[in-house]
Amino acid sequence: MRILLLVSAFNGLTQRVWGHLADRGHDVGVELAPAFGSPEELTARVEAIGPDLILAPFLKHRVPEDVWRRWTTVVVHPGPVGDRGPSSLDHAILDGRDRWGVTALSTVEEMDAGPVWATSTFALPTVPVAKSALYNGLVADAALACVDEVLRKVAAGEDPTPADRLEREVPGTGELPLLRRAAFELDLSRPAAELARTIAAADGAPGAPATLQGARYCLFDAVAVPEPVDPLAAPGMVVGRDEDAVAIATGDGTLWVGYAATLAEKRGTKLPASWVLDVAGVPFRPAPAALAESVYERDGDVGYLTIRSYSGAMHTQQCRRLTTAVEKALTEDTRVLVVRGTEHAFSNGIHLGAIEAAADPAAEAWANIQAIDDLCEAIAAADQLTVAAFTANAGAGGVMAGLCADVVVARDGVVLNPYYDMGIFGSELHTWTVASRLGEVDADRLLSAKLPVSVAEAARTGLVDAVGPRDPERFAGWLADRAAALTTPEGRAEAAATAQVRAPRRPLSYYRTIELAEMARDLFDDRRGFAAKRRDFLRKAAPQETPERLRFADVRETVAR
Repeated sequence: MRILLLVSAFNGLTQRVWGHLADRGHDVGVELAPAFGSPEELTARVEAIGPDLILAPFLKHRVPEDVWRRWTTVVVHPGPVGDRGPSSLDHAILDGRDRWGVTALSTVEEMDAGPVWATSTFALPTVPVAKSALYNGLVADAALACVDEVLRKVAAGEDPTPADRLEREVPGTGELPLLRRAAFELDLSRPAAELARTIAAADGAPGAPATLQGARYCLFDAVAVPEPVDPLAAPGMVVGRDEDAVAIATGDGTLWVGYAATLAEKRGTKLPASWVLDVAGVPFRPAPAALAESVYERDGDVGYLTIRSYSGAMHTQQCRRLTTAVEKALTEDTRVLVVRGTEHAFSNGIHLGAIEAAADPAAEAWANIQAIDDLCEAIAAADQLTVAAFTANAGAGGVMAGLCADVVVARDGVVLNPYYDMGIFGSELHTWTVASRLGEVDADRLLSAKLPVSVAEAARTGLVDAVGPRDPERFAGWLADRAAALTTPEGRAEAAATAQVRAPRRPLSYYRTIELAEMARDLFDDRRGFAAKRRDFLRKAAPQETPERLRFADVRETVAR
């Protein structure tokens, strides 16, 4: 089918749907709704495209009536049958729901009220996860199941079912109000577990506000610990820190937060909590394992280094600490080192927020890229056999860091975004790693396109070596089996032979020098508009136009003419 994705932004879910449809042979194009000044302009664009189906996996804008009356238009709503409203996931997490879902509905005049094409429900984690992690994980999985059912029904000529004729698998749903920031106000005299749930629900936007140390902040990336760090501390008192994380006394237990932002008339940039809150004189306390930047475990001849970064962004100091963690792990007498992310994130490379907040953004960006290059080189130069496991979505330098390993595997459903259109050349040894896997021509094509890649496509082209099960627990078992197989003489010999074919033909410093020469001009001379693109990315600025690379091929040609 010729399928148009009509969206408000080319976000993670849209990218996953885009790749999923392309993998299955559909002709897929994207149009960004905010780029059109009027309903008439958008309608004219759709008419020029002539789609068989319009899908809206992420749409905050109204679809013009002239569009949904003429073309089958299906919105993917992150809530079960009966749920309506713009804060669906916020409510689900905040209310402590044990089950939630995704529904694909026809667009009608009233938002989220159309007949239902498909629905898929799932169990929510007992311990709440951040809204963004839920959205890119369980919600995205359910959305893909709905999209497949929509395609099946459209191809078969079937019609959607009125919502009032369907059983509500998740009871108690209805039209719920938009939750603004005030709805997430944190009363630090409440139990830590309750506060952590509120912070998870407000993750990303609008953020959970709190008065702390006499000032206003938004708190993010929280973990609750039942025991108080300091039994005598009053609620709201900062009682400990561990690298980026900060411990706060509450009415019951301790709240650890990894990130924070100042809150005045507008919310400031999200940064590591210890950078934002006043931690002068605060004693070191070990943060809970759930906030650890890296955890090393050993299973016989295999070492596992799990890395964690909030939203995938890794600032300069964090990159340096992770490099040290890799180097330390390589001193173990193991045969294989597996570097993997968490269930919710791998890495997206350098930290744009930390760069933007720095007194000298260009100098900070330069330090950050040097630090992540050190991490990449530590993986690439290892004497042990190395495995990178993309356990979750990865982007930019996070993808390239993984490609420095001898063997690269990924969990099914993961999306890799090799480089965004961020106005920088990129580094992380990519001039060696990508070409060694794809060849010079295909590497240039991939890097120039600046488009996401599904792991199915990545495996087909050789960008990754294997794809494992989608379920995180099954993937962990699959990864353990593959890593163990690499410790055998046969497995090690096969992997070593492949690694030898991909081995750099010149010293790693050669590739790094070439890349950094380009990066220096991008960072200090801003020749490609990195500063403006970085700011637009951080403030989620509405797109002014749809990038041509996202459109249908024939539409691109028409626009060019």
